[in-house]
Amino acid sequence: MLTNLPGGVNSWVAYLDHARLPVLRGTVAELARCKENEDNLNGRELSSAILHDPLMTLKVLRYLHSHHSRKQTTEITTIARAVMMVGTTPFFNQFASQPLIDETLADYPQALAGVMRVMSRARHAALYVRDWSVLRHDVESDEVTIAALLRDLAEMLLWCYAPEPMLEIDGMMQRDPNLRSAAAQQKVLGFALTELQLALASAWHLPTLLQSLMDPLQADQPRTRSVTLAVALARHSAHGWYDAALPDDYAAIQKLLNLAPDEIRERIHHVTLQAAHEWEWYGVPPAAAWLPMLPGAWPA
Repeated sequence: MLTNLPGGVNSWVAYLDHARLPVLRGTVAELARCKENEDNLNGRELSSAILHDPLMTLKVLRYLHSHHSRKQTTEITTIARAVMMVGTTPFFNQFASQPLIDETLADYPQALAGVMRVMSRARHAALYVRDWSVLRHDVESDEVTIAALLRDLAEMLLWCYAPEPMLEIDGMMQRDPNLRSAAAQQKVLGFALTELQLALASAWHLPTLLQSLMDPLQADQPRTRSVTLAVALARHSAHGWYDAALPDDYAAIQKLLNLAPDEIRERIHHVTLQAAHEWEWYGVPPAAAWLPMLPGAWPA
């Protein structure tokens, strides 16, 4: 854990560039299970395990960039292709030993809960945007999935490496529900997390396409708009399904997908329940825990 925290965005980028990023305990367990079946393993199965964990996803993309061939002229923007490029055996050799988030934050249980909430929220956003990409006939749904998964990357990293300032920000937000997160971050950290997010994406040479999909300033592009709305929906629904921001989210999603309001809500609730089945990865209540009771027969 840091004793002297970096000051500005550039200092944080320099520090995190040399940090050995931790991953979920479930990721390590799932990768071990995949390795046992390596001879029969396919890239999609391994990719699915990785895409539950934003930090593991990031580590794979960074590793691929640092080991890409000079003959490689196109950027790899999906985890399935990344694993195919690396090869399963070299992949398992490279990522055999990983630090764990719960051990990194063993002395900060509240911060551990904080980062788990953000990672769970990121997974919800990734599943929402993947569902919408099918409706929009997106050629490569994994690209928007990864962009949603990594959209709050800076927040996850600072929960791990600056738990005390993040707890201070969290406390300020709870005491004043009208306080904007960027304002609280600016007051405590001296910068907004979106600044650090974009600086990290650039410094770590994440694929240009993914950087554009994660950039809220490019939300006029339909795919980036999908990512932005999925992240907003995941953030607001995490506060409960009567959050005041949700009607605006629904209206924007309806405009994006051109579906009736009831269809929008039905799809959102279906994906929310799908995400809830994965709650043990993160150990925090999923958004489905706050779903309003609806009339009619419930699915098994």
